[in-house]
Amino acid sequence: MNPVELPVLTTLAAVEAELKAPVPVLLLVWHDRPPRRDTEIALKDAADKYGRRMRAYIVDARHDPALVERFGLGQHPILVGWYGGEERIRRNRPWNTDVIGIVEQMLALVPVPAGAEEPPAPPAGNDKPIHVTAATFVEKVLKSPIPVIVDFWADWCQPCKMVAPILDKLAKEYAGKVRIAKVDVDANPDLAGQFNIRSIPTLMFVKNGKILGQSAGAAPEAALRDVIQQLIALQV
Repeated sequence: MNPVELPVLTTLAAVEAELKAPVPVLLLVWHDRPPRRDTEIALKDAADKYGRRMRAYIVDARHDPALVERFGLGQHPILVGWYGGEERIRRNRPWNTDVIGIVEQMLALVPVPAGAEEPPAPPAGNDKPIHVTAATFVEKVLKSPIPVIVDFWADWCQPCKMVAPILDKLAKEYAGKVRIAKVDVDANPDLAGQFNIRSIPTLMFVKNGKILGQSAGAAPEAALRDVIQQLIALQV
């Protein structure tokens, strides 16, 4: 399977040889369910753009059980970033948006050679959650050019404190792609009432001014990452 012409590796020996490269190596590995086409395309685009600074391969593990064991494969594909003789990052069930973030993280590990193009940096000031009030909700949330996750929280709420570091992490990782907006329900009771917030934390998902749903409770990072990927991909 190679619809976007990425090199395909099919044996452990071939993979191990490529992992000795002096530049970061990204491997899209599968053996049961094939990777998403848009993920392959994103990886091919990255390889074309940063060809002097990284290598990218699809690893088809269907015919070499050693590959399955080597990468601990389950049913779903994984995206592995390798550099300097060790695995640096891994993402299960990767989407195209995962590729962009992982490429940037891997390229940040090595110096930029003369004449090579720098990877794009996130917009300044757009990599942290923003605090929103009733006065700024329309401008910062409903009129946002990118999807928004609204976190209804309070300082006394312990589950809110559990999810806050996850949201901080995701805000940085998806800077410029998704906005995290925080609403203090004690300071903005009318706003909480307007959206029928009955418990906190509650996360509300918004894209192009449309409220697409809510989720109550401290959701785990994997679930939030899936939601973000769906928000980015969703056509509204």
